[in-house]
Amino acid sequence: MEEEIINRVANSKLVTFDLEDYYPKGSRMTLDIKDWLQEGIVLREKDFREQVKNHEWQQYQDAYVAIYCSTDAIVPAWAYMLITISLASISKKSVLGDLDLLETTLYEEIISNLDVSEFQDKAIIIKGCSKKPVPVNAYLMITNKLKPVAKSIMFGEACSSVPLFKRK
Repeated sequence: MEEEIINRVANSKLVTFDLEDYYPKGSRMTLDIKDWLQEGIVLREKDFREQVKNHEWQQYQDAYVAIYCSTDAIVPAWAYMLITISLASISKKSVLGDLDLLETTLYEEIISNLDVSEFQDKAIIIKGCSKKPVPVNAYLMITNKLKPVAKSIMFGEACSSVPLFKRK
């Protein structure tokens, strides 16, 4: 006699939260200013302003931009501010740092504005695998956001999850 196969995962009350679903669309770009500095380390204001003025800013249209300097130059804050002003009307967002910091900043904004009331008293699995570059910090942020409302929080997939939190 054959027994009917029951998909207990599909029938469970688990709610999957996938950070990849919140990944902001748009290209990610970097802007290394080392070539705008004399010998890659000395910022001369007049030359730097000329570089900013003559730079092809349209390439950053609707992109998320990570601004950085790959050398050990001491770059004053105003230099990055000047670049940000040039990017403000073109790019979606710019940050000082690498691409990981850029992604973290984007997720921080998204998660802080997220309404989590639909997860009230639910058993939640925060999906772990993603094809997009979801930063580890985003997992921490969403855990902090969900903990006050969730009945329980797990990490991974429904078939193999790691329990993290259970309200008593």
